[in-house]
Amino acid sequence: MDTTTIRIVAALVALFVFLPLVLVPYWRIFTKAGFSGWLVLLMIVPFVNLIVLYYVAFSNWKVTPNRPG
Repeated sequence: MDTTTIRIVAALVALFVFLPLVLVPYWRIFTKAGFSGWLVLLMIVPFVNLIVLYYVAFSNWKVTPNRPG
């Protein structure tokens, strides 16, 4: 296999295997916290992902935790 084929296969594996493994949990966290799940698209962009993560972590969430009893 030549280098171009290896790069194409690696890109496809990253796109269809690794990205969903990382982005799906973030989608669930954002929606459970009351934010738009589409924020997950910003998690792909380097350095912007850190800003989004800090924004979500330190902002007031729109949901309240369930309290037993």
